[in-house]
Amino acid sequence: MTTFGDNLKKERIACGLSQREFAKLLGTTQQRVSEWECNKVEPTLYNIINITHILNVTFEDLIYDIK
Repeated sequence: MTTFGDNLKKERIACGLSQREFAKLLGTTQQRVSEWECNKVEPTLYNIINITHILNVTFEDLIYDIK
């Protein structure tokens, strides 16, 4: 089963960003990015919008194949 966190991690890695680099671009912490990718917490809508801009992906890319 694919999760939001799985898709986020895949897209972040495809952009060549570490969690720390990605967090800095988002104005959050590496720990928060890790929590998103491990599906411990969900990002806010504000953060999801910023994620799509930073990774140059659509919302659909982030929710693709989520069951």
